[in-house]
Amino acid sequence: MNRRAFLVTSACFTVVPLSLGAADSLLYTPGSAEAAMDAGKIVLLDFWASWCTTCAAQERVLAELRAENPAYDRNIVFYIVDWDEHGKGALAKDLRIPRRSTLVALKGRQELGRIVAGTSKAEIKALLDAALTAS
Repeated sequence: MNRRAFLVTSACFTVVPLSLGAADSLLYTPGSAEAAMDAGKIVLLDFWASWCTTCAAQERVLAELRAENPAYDRNIVFYIVDWDEHGKGALAKDLRIPRRSTLVALKGRQELGRIVAGTSKAEIKALLDAALTAS
């Protein structure tokens, strides 16, 4: 298999878990999350990388929690921010995001909480509950 075919195939298999695990999450594009924040919405930013095992663990926990409590999806706008593409962008710089596998909850531009590299269900639930309470 040549390199190009390998990369295309790998990319396809990388996107499939993302789309399955975060069916109601929006893929971040510059300005999209900022517009939601400026509108005063509750936003959860998930700084994610396809190759990151911690990110994958966080995604599994987020999917489980969202399935258990539909109020999260009704009240929180979830964004997946591709670290490889936007990790050095304005959003990451403005929020001082130190690394991939960072989850940040905001109401408007006010940060409600963050988790850096944490995968504990209780910790992630606490972050989502704080966001839900702020809505």
